[in-house]
Amino acid sequence: MRRPSVVLDTNVIVSAHLKQDGLERFVLDLALSRALTMYASEEVLAEYSDVLRRSRLGISPALVKRSLELIRNAATIVRPKRVADLPFDPDDNKFLDCATAAQAHFLVTGNKRHFPRTWQETRIVSARESLQELVPTMSR
Repeated sequence: MRRPSVVLDTNVIVSAHLKQDGLERFVLDLALSRALTMYASEEVLAEYSDVLRRSRLGISPALVKRSLELIRNAATIVRPKRVADLPFDPDDNKFLDCATAAQAHFLVTGNKRHFPRTWQETRIVSARESLQELVPTMSR
């Protein structure tokens, strides 16, 4: 079986930066270390950049720059086709499209209510759920 693959919603990326000992940070660290295969599209990366740079979050510009470099270097970039058209939050469709193009195992989000439980072959999970499932498989 191939290495577990993930697409990370922006709220996971933001939480990982705001809470260094949180589950979202652990998921991001696993992806950055390539224990997970992380996928992103240029549109997803642009949203990460836009949101992390918001002054109200208080994340230093130097940290944002370095984090975005690490994410870009660790991620496999896909070029998704427009498929998703969900009514909950149209901005979230880019993550479903990315997961489809990547054939990702998981889309990790802090907003599961904005997504279906599954999307094609991808399961929509929280950081906690992803770790409960992924960490045991990594020790095999």
